[in-house]
Amino acid sequence: MIREMVKIDEELCDGCGECIPNCHEGALQMIDGKARLISDLMCDGLGACLGHCPQGAITIEEREAEPYNETKVMEIMVEKGENTVVAHLQHLKEHNELEFLKEGVQYLKDHQQELSFSVEKVMSRVHHAKVEEEQLACGCAGSEARSFTPQSVAAGAAPAAGGFTMAGGVVAEQASELRQWPVQMHLINPGASYFRQSDLVLAADCVAFSLGNFHSKWLKGKTLAIACPKLDSGMETYVEKIKSLIDQAEINTLTVMMMQVPCCGGLLQMVKMAAGQAQRNVPVKTVIVGVEGEILSDEWV
Repeated sequence: MIREMVKIDEELCDGCGECIPNCHEGALQMIDGKARLISDLMCDGLGACLGHCPQGAITIEEREAEPYNETKVMEIMVEKGENTVVAHLQHLKEHNELEFLKEGVQYLKDHQQELSFSVEKVMSRVHHAKVEEEQLACGCAGSEARSFTPQSVAAGAAPAAGGFTMAGGVVAEQASELRQWPVQMHLINPGASYFRQSDLVLAADCVAFSLGNFHSKWLKGKTLAIACPKLDSGMETYVEKIKSLIDQAEINTLTVMMMQVPCCGGLLQMVKMAAGQAQRNVPVKTVIVGVEGEILSDEWV
């Protein structure tokens, strides 16, 4: 499959660092005086960093790409030295990509004799590394990929009026069914492990506010992405991300939830465009929600 990726010309890069705050995925870092792409997995190919390289060292290239392969990534990382390897592994750790982290560490152990640095030292640095202030300033912490178990309602709790529950005489909020973060389409990374072979809900921003049982009925057990086809900009990237979710993440189903207003139809059009370009077929369901919270239609397309 063809995938867009950031490419850095290290001969042109002068280490000014202007590109770093503009990488929403946190995939770019300054290492050994050069901007380095430390994570193919987190690079979404959006190119937000392009306009912020005064030397023109950063470009977007289209290349044939297989689904993310940590072993192949490590082959590239070790050539760039110990500091780049540490940054890459730490990035996986911070984004909760623990399976890939294990693969990367195993690669280092299997090739210790060929490396110019100590695997033990690398692992010590990864274990003790902390998120630097400049990483937090670039916005990486807010868009950091996270997966988690939905909060459960206390045992024996009974539904109460207004979508709340009563447990032991205490009023508690209805449990959230959200399983991952982030959820906004510009921020999600199709390569994140929690999307793999999941049932995805792509919802218009207003849906969750209009539908009282959005979490309990529609989101439970699924992954989520949200967008507004009327107000969002740069939506051409949405088509590419949906295509990646179909082909690379191999999602099982895609449920598109829209409001009954005409502008929401753009969400389904993006899905149809992406599905038409994708190599895999995925079942797509559309759910139309009325402005008063009723389900107007629920059908496979």
